[in-house]
Amino acid sequence: MSATRRARVRALAKINLDLRVLSRRPDGYHELRTIFQTISLADRLEIGFTPGRKSSIELKDDAIPNNLVVRAAQAVMDTIRRAGRVEMRLSKRIPMGAGLGGGSSDAAAVLLALPVLAGGEVELGELCRLGRELGSDVPFFLLGGTAVGIGRGTELFPLPDAERREGVLAAPGVHVSTAEAYGLLSASLTTALQENKIVSFQSQAWEWGCRQPAANDFEPVVFGRHTVLARLKRRLQRGGAVSAMMTGSGSAVFGLYRTAEEAGRALASLRGGEMAGGKGFRFSLVSRARYRSMWRRALDGHIGANAWPLRSRYLR
Repeated sequence: MSATRRARVRALAKINLDLRVLSRRPDGYHELRTIFQTISLADRLEIGFTPGRKSSIELKDDAIPNNLVVRAAQAVMDTIRRAGRVEMRLSKRIPMGAGLGGGSSDAAAVLLALPVLAGGEVELGELCRLGRELGSDVPFFLLGGTAVGIGRGTELFPLPDAERREGVLAAPGVHVSTAEAYGLLSASLTTALQENKIVSFQSQAWEWGCRQPAANDFEPVVFGRHTVLARLKRRLQRGGAVSAMMTGSGSAVFGLYRTAEEAGRALASLRGGEMAGGKGFRFSLVSRARYRSMWRRALDGHIGANAWPLRSRYLR
């Protein structure tokens, strides 16, 4: 009987350090300009692969319908054409539906880890294609760090690492409908406004690290419906945040701080009030180098050549 190859990996959350929404595309998505950033808040995924003659995929203790990790595992198995049993257990810590990309990151974790454990090889371009089919945020989590995303957010270009900051995340448990947020925003998307956004975002990207003012286009429409989120942003700003913003289409709001002490005080200030029924988290920004080092440690013993994506020692 073949031995099971196992790994425990972390699927990191993301925040949007800048997010501009342009016109609706012919494919039904909106044209975006955004800056993605991986952060240390993470889900945990245990994954095992046992070589065999038949293939099966099992996600244990799962209460999420149509979980992306199962679809990601199936996509990998179909691509690498290896037979065997895939067993996974997912421990969720990233709040769902908060604009943090937790489900997408979980799927990307499978795309990165399973080929290594199963002895298959999937080039980065093919991994990104599989990721795009699973969700718009998935390709970013195959790369990590700080990156510009355009189009649906799936066309990615690296930026220098963001300045090291401690962060505080407020996830108040408010549900924001992404479809509704896009619908409300679409009514205000004029041609002249889109051109201004493109110029402003281009300046932000070129002068990255020079503390240009950032924006999230969803804030006005979402804050208008959920005033608690606007109050949380103001509370983080009063606590000394050098930047405070909603991430994605909401509902999580984050603040970035100069020191760990400032971040600790800001987190303490979130107790009660607007945060009733919600959660607050401390986090740090995770660079691309740190992200990839984390993956190498998690899959140590299963990897061969030092490349990205990681190469399996079981390749044949």
